[in-house]
Amino acid sequence: MKGFIKEDSAAPISTGTDVSLSSHDEDQGSKLIWKAREAPFVSIGMAGLAAIVAYGLYKLKCRGNTKMSVHLIPMCVAAQGFVMGAMTLGTSHSVYKEFWAKPKP
Repeated sequence: MKGFIKEDSAAPISTGTDVSLSSHDEDQGSKLIWKAREAPFVSIGMAGLAAIVAYGLYKLKCRGNTKMSVHLIPMCVAAQGFVMGAMTLGTSHSVYKEFWAKPKP
């Protein structure tokens, strides 16, 4: 019959020895702290995004008779601009550390 796999061509079965890819187990908090130390501008971008969204939600409550889109579009642009600025600064910082801050041999 076509479409059936022969038993001798099947993939080998695991022998029960499980090899973990990481050397130790980490919880989410330690992963977040490690990532924040590795790339601090990502954390700054996320915090700025959260602050802008919180401010926008606060201002949404007291917007009066203005349309929703008039309120949300500038908030969206501000959030995207803050995140892009943090990414640009992070990239510039890493390029500086990699190429210009190295001692000359």
